[in-house]
Amino acid sequence: MIIFGVVLIIIGALAKIPILYSIGVVVLVVGLVLWVLGAMGHAVKGRRHFF
Repeated sequence: MIIFGVVLIIIGALAKIPILYSIGVVVLVVGLVLWVLGAMGHAVKGRRHFF
C-alpha cells in the first residue's frame, strides 16, 4: 500500500490530477499506519504483517 500510495502521488503530481494526488496521500497514510501497527506487534484484521 505504501508503494502504491507513492506511485499515485507521483502520477498525480506529474499529470496535474489532484484526485490521484489526494487518493495517493490517503493510501500512503493508511499503509504507514498498518505498517506501524504490524511493527508494534498488533494484529490488524487477523494479520500481523501487511506486505
